Amino acid sequence: MDQFDIFGNVVVKNPLLRDKFLEPPFSVLDTKNGSWQKRKRMWKALGIKSEVGRDAKCNAEFGGDLDENGLNKYGRKPMTGVSIFDPALCELLYHWYCPEGGAILDPFAGGSVRGIIANYLGFKYTGIDIRQEQIDSNREQALDLLKVDNQPNWYVGDSDVVLNNFNAQFDFVFSCPPYADLEVYSDLEGDVSNMDYDTFMVAYKSIIKKACALLKVDAYACFVVGDIRDKKGFYRDFVSHTKQAFIDAGCPLYNEGILLQPLGTAMLRAGKIFEAGKKLTKVHENVLIFKKV
Repeated sequence: MDQFDIFGNVVVKNPLLRDKFLEPPFSVLDTKNGSWQKRKRMWKALGIKSEVGRDAKCNAEFGGDLDENGLNKYGRKPMTGVSIFDPALCELLYHWYCPEGGAILDPFAGGSVRGIIANYLGFKYTGIDIRQEQIDSNREQALDLLKVDNQPNWYVGDSDVVLNNFNAQFDFVFSCPPYADLEVYSDLEGDVSNMDYDTFMVAYKSIIKKACALLKVDAYACFVVGDIRDKKGFYRDFVSHTKQAFIDAGCPLYNEGILLQPLGTAMLRAGKIFEAGKKLTKVHENVLIFKKV
């Protein structure tokens, strides 16, 4: 008898790595390949709209009036779009690192993607985000796409505070945190995206420590991050700072993957960026996997 995947496609059994693991478990994850793009299109076809609840307006308004250089009070230009988490990456990492039916904790929930895909696949997702309008949007989408008795559990608030009230144990910690003030999401107190980098790191490390305290021993945590530049153009080494935060929280680094992104407009931007300051155009993120000891 034929077996079917979650989208109704016939599963063909053969020894290929992709058939067994969705994608080959290599240290480089190539989102440009046909298999990855197919899974991504299938997930998007469900109707997930992660960008709803955090449109470009929020990045333009938070920080008040712009100065003569077009910068807000955080020294950043308003973002003209929003970053959307890759649903195919969600599926892959849940499949690889979370036990069947496991509980997932996301301390920087943001949009709806990670929560909806988790519960769609039979996991139990708990996410925290500081913006009420974002959580309202996530819940509305989840009600449209999932059964009423299978809803992700989203909390509104500062994770550094909300996590103090949690006593449940989780099978997987998974998130894509704010890249400091690269994108400013709100002016709310406790929103790490509107803090200077040193203050951000204090809150960031505290949240990681509290999340890891709720993770079961021998369970995994994954943060998808990328490095960010300071105002002088030098990298802050945010990736290394994230690694150290988890190590300090009792979760040593176990795997590190490079997530290759489609080139898109990078081909158009790379020349000008390099000529202006000899900076390489980033087309990857780091997928950091930690294991609690």
